[in-house]
Amino acid sequence: MSDRNESTAGEVEDRIHAGGRIVVGVDGSASSLSALRRGARMAERLGCALVGVTVWEFPQSWPGYVMDGWSPEADAHAIADQAAGEVFGSTPPSWYSKVIRSGSPARQLIAESEDAEMLIVGSRGLGGFTGLLLGSVSRSTVEHADCPVLVIHGAEGAGRR
Repeated sequence: MSDRNESTAGEVEDRIHAGGRIVVGVDGSASSLSALRRGARMAERLGCALVGVTVWEFPQSWPGYVMDGWSPEADAHAIADQAAGEVFGSTPPSWYSKVIRSGSPARQLIAESEDAEMLIVGSRGLGGFTGLLLGSVSRSTVEHADCPVLVIHGAEGAGRR
């Protein structure tokens, strides 16, 4: 049994290469900010690029018109900028970039995982039901991502080393 654990750990270590990409799902929730902080520490130590991915979509009950100039895409850009500011300050490092996508958050993060060394997501986003261990996006990415997935549980884990 210890051989299996050692080979699994070795596979993950072999998977993360300097110069690779670590992708983080960013939705402005406390757990996604914790995920971005963890991703920043890992990317810096491992010499990887870090990509914060924020996904927007119109609400399911969207009637087809925009309410007084409201733009979910503009909201996504604001969320991504605010998250980067909270984690990196006024000037993000050169190895960090943000990506804004339209569509299903789970599908977009899974697509981003295809050429990533690792995907990091918060356990719970801004929507859904409180009390669940994993949200629908984190559960889907764990099940379908093309790379290892690290799930960060809540903001309380942000200060742990």
